[in-house]
Amino acid sequence: MPEITLVGTGGMMPLKYRWLTSCYIEHNGSAVLIDCGEGTQIALAQAECKISRINVLLITHTHADHVSGLPGFLLSLGNSERTEPLDIYVPYGKTKIIKNLMCICDRLDFDVRIHELSTKDESSFIAETIDPMLEVRSLPLRHSCDCLGYSLTFRRKQVFLPDEAKRLDVPLEKWKILHRGESVLLDDGRTITPDMVTQNSRRPIKITYVTDTLPFAAISEFAYGSQLFICEGMYGDRDKKKSMNHKGHMLMQDACRLAQNAQAEQLWLTHYSPAEFYPENYSKELKKLFENIVISKDGQKTEIKD
Repeated sequence: MPEITLVGTGGMMPLKYRWLTSCYIEHNGSAVLIDCGEGTQIALAQAECKISRINVLLITHTHADHVSGLPGFLLSLGNSERTEPLDIYVPYGKTKIIKNLMCICDRLDFDVRIHELSTKDESSFIAETIDPMLEVRSLPLRHSCDCLGYSLTFRRKQVFLPDEAKRLDVPLEKWKILHRGESVLLDDGRTITPDMVTQNSRRPIKITYVTDTLPFAAISEFAYGSQLFICEGMYGDRDKKKSMNHKGHMLMQDACRLAQNAQAEQLWLTHYSPAEFYPENYSKELKKLFENIVISKDGQKTEIKD
């Protein structure tokens, strides 16, 4: 089951008590990292996240607080004796920026493969280096530059029914083949299909991550049904709303409303302003808008089991 760590929760610049917002999602020994601001490799170490397990890096946008840590991250990854390729996903047209950031990383022992995602329409791909059943979707957001939100859906194998397999006299060595969705031909000429020995009773696990955007209805649709919705809450002071509208950001209250409309099971706030020293002060007000909210801190962790 995926384990999620909110590595950092800050926006704009790192502080001595708050790293820049980044998210580490580990599953079956491999991990996805979302964003890579200044000092991310240090924040990963402090949060006890294994940098060597990261196979996919999702970049929301190319503002400095989300990408300026890339060179240090790549060099640290290289020092972990990595040889497997790293896949980096970026908004369309931003490959040049990533390559420019990499200009001081000329001795990596692994390939960096850069993929561009549409900034006009939703996109999706299968993150096979993490799990062949992991679908990653991206949503164009509304910020001062091209920016993407990400949703990760871990689809799970159907439940295998060993009693049915025994009843049908399926040899034990054929069970794994059926469980991964392939039919088998038995020695007596019978074909056993997966649906004969499985049942679909395991719902997917969905995690959605959205930051640096104005709030709009499509975000709730994108995040609909998420077990965990991680969303920007730059300020809790409602007087900041006009300023947030101008800069392409949202308030904590906006995040609550989006989570409520998305019927998310839990909301984690992130991307606090450096001037937002005590986001927990808004907890009582925010719980009235969305009860299952977490005023996240660096290193926030959870494992989604259902």
